Amino acid sequence: MKITAMNWLVLTTLVLVTVTIFASMNLAFNWIFYLTVFGQVILIVTVYKVLKDDYTTDKTFEDFYEDHPISRNEQFFK
Repeated sequence: MKITAMNWLVLTTLVLVTVTIFASMNLAFNWIFYLTVFGQVILIVTVYKVLKDDYTTDKTFEDFYEDHPISRNEQFFK
């Protein structure tokens, strides 16, 4: 199974939130330290995967937001 960029992002978020929870619970330092180092490594991998993701779109800045379409002739500042 191929792990997508979004899955890497979710995994990284969960690891770093877990570090925060462990630190607030005063867990042993070695657990927090190793999980932090692992979180930093996985963060670098995630950034690499997101930047190298083969994602293409036909949208442009002229399309604005999909949930709030603006016609091309509408003035932005009234």
